[in-house]
Amino acid sequence: MASTEEGRSTRTFFGQPPVLANLFGVELWERFSFYGMQGILLIYLYYPADQGGLGISEATATSIVGAYGGLVYLSTILGAWLADRIFGPERTLFYAAIVVMVGHIALSLLPGLVGVAVGLVLIALGSGGVKANATSLVGTLYAPDDERRDAGFSIFYLGINLGALAGPLLTGLLQENAGFHYGFGLAAVGMFLGLVQYGAGRGRLSGAARMVPNPLTPDVARRVVVGAGIVLVVVVVILLTGILPASRFATAVAIISAVAAVIYFAVILSSGQVTDVERSRVVAFIPLFVASAAFWSLYQQQFTVVTIYSDQRLDRDIFGWEMPVSWVQSINPVMIIVLSGAFAALWTKLGSRQPSTPVKFSLGLAVMGIAFLLFLTMAGGGPNSAPLIGLVGILLVFTIAELLISPVGLSLSTKLAPQAFRTQMVALFFLSVALGTALSGVLAKFYTTDHESVYFGVIGAVAIMLGVALMIAVKPIRRLMSGVH
Repeated sequence: MASTEEGRSTRTFFGQPPVLANLFGVELWERFSFYGMQGILLIYLYYPADQGGLGISEATATSIVGAYGGLVYLSTILGAWLADRIFGPERTLFYAAIVVMVGHIALSLLPGLVGVAVGLVLIALGSGGVKANATSLVGTLYAPDDERRDAGFSIFYLGINLGALAGPLLTGLLQENAGFHYGFGLAAVGMFLGLVQYGAGRGRLSGAARMVPNPLTPDVARRVVVGAGIVLVVVVVILLTGILPASRFATAVAIISAVAAVIYFAVILSSGQVTDVERSRVVAFIPLFVASAAFWSLYQQQFTVVTIYSDQRLDRDIFGWEMPVSWVQSINPVMIIVLSGAFAALWTKLGSRQPSTPVKFSLGLAVMGIAFLLFLTMAGGGPNSAPLIGLVGILLVFTIAELLISPVGLSLSTKLAPQAFRTQMVALFFLSVALGTALSGVLAKFYTTDHESVYFGVIGAVAIMLGVALMIAVKPIRRLMSGVH
């Protein structure tokens, strides 16, 4: 690979291939725009007009946010397909980033729910394309035996968390001082900066980054165009006629994700290309898929329930200055940056003695349940009654749970994948995230400040019970995994 050889001779980015800086930058700015916008999205939807918002109900607002988050992860499947069949990963990433930028521009310029609908659909579709292809492009920078690979991915993921940290801080400040649309506009500027710096170095990517692995035949391409046109018409009709009210968007995305997952599992398990051992491993993935969806249904409430809680319950006064609501979204990235290295060192030190993946999943789900129960220590108060340090502590528990599940989820899907269905198994993991994220919007509709003790107590207890049930099932799951740890 040209880029690999260039990276060996010219170490200009922390000892890595120089084009890693461009991929690092585009992902940093995409995360900046994504989390910056999401930090203020929910309050924009339910704040009254005199505060710059749209004044819709909290239940409908959380449904929209949940549906949007689920659509992002559903779109990773589309992004991967476009790369494999039409554009190749490099061009798909570039075009997807442009779509993200246009979506943020729509949110900042178009008024009311029109801007929300156009903006969120474009951002979700574009973010799915970026997510699906940025990581694979990093992989093209290294030969299989290049020892810099793991360090390169670590630097790349640092960019993700730096963007997630800075986005809510800056968009929140702008929203507080100038208005929501200026905050959305800043997210568009961030994505534009990412595109500019990525465009400066995209020519250095290797041929593998531009290759279309399985191009469409003309006949299939025509069918795809017709099918895409039909889907577009159906979506427009649904949005314009109100057949599916916004309060049920999250439910619809959850159902689509669940149905797609069932179809994926059925196709893989019934395939003649799958051996008995591979089929056993796919069956082992089913309870872990359910656990992953359950985990994300709680974790992604950072953007629904936790946002409402931060707005209506949290004491955000810091020495006489009120911290913007969106700043709460920057707490988790700080903890990820600090703790991810500690967890990596722990697993490295334990080596073969580290817990198996099903054990990590069960612990992560139970810890997530404990995080929700911790809200009970601050329940029942009025506005500004919850101390900031209390929420920081709860989000620390969120982060520990995330590090027990999220980093190993994609890795597990590749380990358990049949040879003929490697991409589809990764898609299945993303479907569990899509399902869980949509369910976070569904669950959030049941949250009210008047009954928060019941909400946090029930959901936390159910998550712990699911974690315990998975722990009890670890031995049979490991037998089905046929040697995969």
